[in-house]
Amino acid sequence: MESYFNYFTEIEEHFQRRRGTLLLLSTLDWALIESWKDAGIPLEAVLRGIDTAFDRWERRPSKTRKVNGLAWCSQEVLAAAEQIAEAAVGSARQPRETGVEHQRIAEFLTRNAEQFERAAERVPAGVRTLVGEDAYALRELAKCYATACPENATPAPTMEELEMRMTVMEEKLFAALHTSSSDDQLLAIRAQAERELAPYRGKMSGPQIDQLLKQYLNKKLMELYGLPRLSLYYML
Repeated sequence: MESYFNYFTEIEEHFQRRRGTLLLLSTLDWALIESWKDAGIPLEAVLRGIDTAFDRWERRPSKTRKVNGLAWCSQEVLAAAEQIAEAAVGSARQPRETGVEHQRIAEFLTRNAEQFERAAERVPAGVRTLVGEDAYALRELAKCYATACPENATPAPTMEELEMRMTVMEEKLFAALHTSSSDDQLLAIRAQAERELAPYRGKMSGPQIDQLLKQYLNKKLMELYGLPRLSLYYML
């Protein structure tokens, strides 16, 4: 955990340097960085992916649109992570997938539903109904992507639609956990975050610190109750 905050700041600063302007990252950008870290994607892969994405953008004859978010670099980040992993085991590089198989998504959603069902016994009483509803929703979504998908099942959402839905579910869950957790629990997590953040405060702005503390608190609350993260990046 010693590099938790440094991972965030290194990526933000590198993105800002390549973009050429001091653009504060959005909530979705911070969540994306956290998903990369928790998925075990090395910092080197993220920085390399950002460079590759901007190098390609700079070669475009027309640059009418600015790069306004880290999500624009996500495919190159994943490709860089694959390259580093393959180099580590000395294997030949295989063609990069352009998408994620539906069956893998179905398994991921089902696994998360099972974890939500188990966690329902541990979460605060005020969150149990929401956790149960989320578990049911995840199972229904899994059916859309399953190989043996029923003929009358709802069509599978696109990757972008599914990721957006997972984000909405998480945001509602974060809010419920904040409201239902005790003050002592929240204060203990906040104190831990402040200790770990201390070495990096000098190189960060107030909004950066506030956003990182929020992300850290959300992460620790999910871990406390055994709840999995829902972003598709956690399939890695």
